[in-house]
Amino acid sequence: MVEFVGRRDELATLERELQKVSAEAGGERPGRCVMLRGRRRVGKSRLVERFAERSGVPFLFYAATGASAADDLARLAQDAQASNLPLARLMSAAQPQNWDAAFDVLAAALPTDQPSVLVIDEVPYLMDEGGAFEGMLQRAWDRALETKPVLLILIGSDLSMMEALNSYGRPFHQRGREMVLGPLNPAEVGCMLGLEAAEAFDAALVTGGLPLICADWPRGASLWDFLDEALNDPVSPLLVSAERSLAAEFPPNAQPRRVLAAIGSGERTFTNIARAAGGIAATSLQRSLEILVDKRIVAGDEPLSTRPSKERRYRVTDSYLRFWLHLVGPYIGEIERGRGDLTLARIRDAWTSWRGRAIEPLIREALARILPDDKLPEAPAVGGYWTRSNSVEIDIVGADRAPIAKELRFVGSIKWLERSPFDQRDLAALHRHRAALTDEPVPLLAVSRSGVDCSGLDACYGPADLLNAWPL
Repeated sequence: MVEFVGRRDELATLERELQKVSAEAGGERPGRCVMLRGRRRVGKSRLVERFAERSGVPFLFYAATGASAADDLARLAQDAQASNLPLARLMSAAQPQNWDAAFDVLAAALPTDQPSVLVIDEVPYLMDEGGAFEGMLQRAWDRALETKPVLLILIGSDLSMMEALNSYGRPFHQRGREMVLGPLNPAEVGCMLGLEAAEAFDAALVTGGLPLICADWPRGASLWDFLDEALNDPVSPLLVSAERSLAAEFPPNAQPRRVLAAIGSGERTFTNIARAAGGIAATSLQRSLEILVDKRIVAGDEPLSTRPSKERRYRVTDSYLRFWLHLVGPYIGEIERGRGDLTLARIRDAWTSWRGRAIEPLIREALARILPDDKLPEAPAVGGYWTRSNSVEIDIVGADRAPIAKELRFVGSIKWLERSPFDQRDLAALHRHRAALTDEPVPLLAVSRSGVDCSGLDACYGPADLLNAWPL
């Protein structure tokens, strides 16, 4: 199934946890817990459903709705009735009125003579500021659930809340194993869609590696063929996934949503974001940025060098959301009027510029994964460097740590164009920028989509080299 391209490691992890439950069955505390987090629509629920279905053991999959407590408990009874737990009828018969009682009934419904799987999806919907749900979950786990041969899987899309669930001082601290599910990486996207290395990176940028969008991409189709089809379908996953994810995170007129739109439009500095978001006050903007960074939707990058800097730049972390905010979302109206051709023409015009900036974090991640090699040393931190005026802007800086390094390991330039290789002029500019950053003759590298047409570099990498950072 397409949803599970590249998910073998995650399935294997869950299977090992269930095997440990089986091995401890009959012991005092055989139960185990996994806390799975990841951005919305990366396939967390489907992954766990697939695991539970093929496990061969009784399981209950419950998804919270974010409605009232009474509605959530009623939904739990319905999901229990639809499950294959041998004693699932207990939940419907008991009709618990709070989560303390619900956990008691769940514990009674779990078998004692064989392993089972209990899944609670969208856990952050159940969490409250006072920590009442976490306290009830902790008591239920310690007193009853852990004594059963059960694998409890807690799933959530709010990354900061899921991290808090297991943090020091919280009721459920150290009671489960944390697991993170990311989007499909460029190599997985390329394998799934039957694309060569360079085209795989383009597809990864547009889809963000989200399985639902990748599944809508015809195997072997070009970027422009895919966009032509998707932009003429008002309900295509490319169009609707971002809006649904944003609606789940923020009310339509929430200030962080306006700030996110400003960043997605291409603004990166604090001042320019404030202006693009409608001239909001600095304190209000700072609060919104903190919310967005805390939710891992936005990242605040600092120049990587041996000197401190206050020149922080903001970016949308999810490349699909970044693409949608800049090139799709503002034009949904014309797409719904049947004029997706206008949107496609606009994307064609902006594509080279947008991609040149969007590819940078992905290339830095790839380099951090493949180094050291026979050309460059290891670099625990790979980032970029810039000045306030952008008179000096270096795409790649490798160092021993970030954001203030003790030692720079290399500097480099990215040229990601179809028909223009990295040439002597690019090398001369890289020499000038290195001299502005450091007096040390640190190695120089180029990352080019179309090869290198000069000598004097210590290393160069193309799309196929970078794709090896994610072995299949």
